[in-house]
Amino acid sequence: MQTHTTPQTSKSSTARSSLHSLDGLAARSLDELDALYRAATVSSSMHAADGPLVGRMLSVRGLPKLIGRPLRRFAASRSFVWEGKTFQASSDTRGVGHNRVSIPRALGRQNLFPFETLFGPSAIDGKPAVILDYDLDVNPSYIRHIHDEIREVSPGLFLGPAMWKGDSGKALVLWFALDSRLS
Repeated sequence: MQTHTTPQTSKSSTARSSLHSLDGLAARSLDELDALYRAATVSSSMHAADGPLVGRMLSVRGLPKLIGRPLRRFAASRSFVWEGKTFQASSDTRGVGHNRVSIPRALGRQNLFPFETLFGPSAIDGKPAVILDYDLDVNPSYIRHIHDEIREVSPGLFLGPAMWKGDSGKALVLWFALDSRLS
């Protein structure tokens, strides 16, 4: 007698698999993104994020739902100006990168706002993260106040907070994600 079993998908494995995409992360609340980031890992090598990664702005802190929901939809569209980030590791512990921006009929595609990458303590929880340092002479002063960092939530999918560095420290502005599997 032969028996056949059909694999059953549990709620937790379905929830886990929905995290493995930009759309899955974009559906999460600020608190859920924070928890995912705190549970995520940091690669042992800067090479893990090498190349052009497709980006998505996920959620902006403090926006009412009336504005936040349409903004999330816009961020998922091809019309959104920020396309992602490109990373180039110079060693296992350091690298450089830039943001890819597209403004058709005005600037076209541009590589803007370069950064250096290094491992350092997260401003969120003090644990290791890949820090994107924009404090470079070539950047305008307002860009030099940005603090980004990333951790890998699943292979090739990175989650990070974008923060503003002010006189009273770093304040969360928004969450973003980068996917190396879509480039």
